[in-house]
Amino acid sequence: MKALLLVVLSSLCAAASGAEPLPSDDVQVEQYSYSQALDIARVISISQLPEVCEVVPARMTYEDSNGRRHILEYRAMGNGCSNG
Repeated sequence: MKALLLVVLSSLCAAASGAEPLPSDDVQVEQYSYSQALDIARVISISQLPEVCEVVPARMTYEDSNGRRHILEYRAMGNGCSNG
């Protein structure tokens, strides 16, 4: 009974934290470049940035105007920098 409760709570925590959906077999991760024209109709998820003061990889999962799902990997500044 305790194991079942643990599984249910773990599932709820993952859903509540906005966990990024796992890429399916037919969706490949694309590397972003500044010259790339993006067709973003709907953003599905954006990865959480860590509490570090450095550039880190991030991912955005989105659908284009044709309803096809894409996963875009890009570089972003972490959330750990302070202005003081």
